[in-house]
Amino acid sequence: MRYLLVNKPFEVLPQFTDEAGRATLKQFVQVPEVYPVGRLDYDSEGLMLLTDDKQLQHRLSEPRYKVPKTYWVQVEGEPTEEALEQLRRGVQIKDGFTSPADVELLPEPPAGLWERSKPVRFRAAIPTSWLALTISEGMNRQVRKMTAVVGFPTLRLVRAGIASLTLGKLEPGQWRELTSAEVQELKSLTAAALPGEIAPARKKPTVKYDPNYEQKVAAEKAARARRAAERAASGRGPKSGGRSGGRSAAASGSGRPGGSPAGSAPRGSKPAGSTGTPRTGGKTGGTGRPASSGRPSSPASRTPRKGK
Repeated sequence: MRYLLVNKPFEVLPQFTDEAGRATLKQFVQVPEVYPVGRLDYDSEGLMLLTDDKQLQHRLSEPRYKVPKTYWVQVEGEPTEEALEQLRRGVQIKDGFTSPADVELLPEPPAGLWERSKPVRFRAAIPTSWLALTISEGMNRQVRKMTAVVGFPTLRLVRAGIASLTLGKLEPGQWRELTSAEVQELKSLTAAALPGEIAPARKKPTVKYDPNYEQKVAAEKAARARRAAERAASGRGPKSGGRSGGRSAAASGSGRPGGSPAGSAPRGSKPAGSTGTPRTGGKTGGTGRPASSGRPSSPASRTPRKGK
């Protein structure tokens, strides 16, 4: 498993592809099969986690686990204590009522904060202030909406931490692997399964490719054909007449309607050397039986029946 911490720059998409050609994480992180934990807006900056651990990714993104996320927020104006108390109690935004937030007014910009690639607009008549704000939810653009509701729009937003993880000395675009202790701490925060939680689907197992598969199939077909030929040569297999069991054509015809013993005359004609009046169909002289269309009969072998 891979666990990465990256400092996402301003105006970089929190994903690895974009049809519009905008900057993505792929320009900074060349590690395959890792995916973002949650999102960080295109115009926001700071800490993101990437991993191929699907269960941890799902749980860190689930608001019910209440994983804390801390932001440095530059707002327009100087927030009043009343506005800060509103944020601490929770405010109504379009997406719903927010949970209480931890908010602190910073006396100066955070130490070690880098210059943004595009400077924040400056207004001489309107000062700006910095807040440290911690929430455990993940509504769309939640922090920006919260500060706007209390009258102090966000100018710049930097995610500074997730749980106890911080950016440290990472510059925008840089990343590092998490230590085993950091990974274990994140897992401990989400160790208990929540009621009704559905685990992420696992990939279906795939059959290992066999490079000799075609040759094995051809060999099996050849073996079946060889066994069939051996059965036919030994008289145990199917014959050309379409009958099985090893009977000859003469034997199969004997005793069955439509079959003729060897040397017999064709159906409907008298056997060679026999005497008597040929049958013309219907009844013959006094026998009372119709002519047989199957087996030939010998006059000497049957006693004529008296007619009625």
